[in-house]
Amino acid sequence: MREDDGRKLDHKTLEQLRLRAVGQVEQGAHPEDVAAGLGMTRAAVYGWLAKYREGGLEALRAKPVPGRPPRLSGGQLPRLSTLVVGNDPRQLQFAFALWTRAMVRELIGREFGVRLSEVSVGRLLRKLGLSPQRPLYRAYQQNPQAVARWKAETYPQLRAEAAEVGATIYFADEAGVRSDYHAGTTWAPVGRTRW
Repeated sequence: MREDDGRKLDHKTLEQLRLRAVGQVEQGAHPEDVAAGLGMTRAAVYGWLAKYREGGLEALRAKPVPGRPPRLSGGQLPRLSTLVVGNDPRQLQFAFALWTRAMVRELIGREFGVRLSEVSVGRLLRKLGLSPQRPLYRAYQQNPQAVARWKAETYPQLRAEAAEVGATIYFADEAGVRSDYHAGTTWAPVGRTRW
């Protein structure tokens, strides 16, 4: 695709280009010179001229973009983003701590009175710059000062005692299922994993 490809331009800009191109040709410019001057293809300019000859200037006007209008307004999208990014779901009376599409769907219904499918909610969340992410797990009980003290004082002392008696130090970890384990994902800003 060329850098000056008309498909990248918005409808109003393209309308102005069409009108300008036809105006220049009507004033005597050669269509190929107009195409080169506007950075468009010859085929595009000749196509515009054909439309103009069939339907006049009205045929060159931008048409409304087809498709269903968005269910949430431009003002509601920032509010939704703030609710999802700025809150733990439990703060909004949800039972689970991770944002799922189903929960966001319910939130949209509660806050804005709009019903969306979960697929539409996923598209909307991506449009807001969010992605499903596995939350970071951090031991909230951990005391960084105690860990530093253990590394700097306690462990070196244990290592020295073990060396004195010819002992080996082994580290073991429990295997089990934690009550606070999470296997799900939550929606969060791309590149900024939460929790």
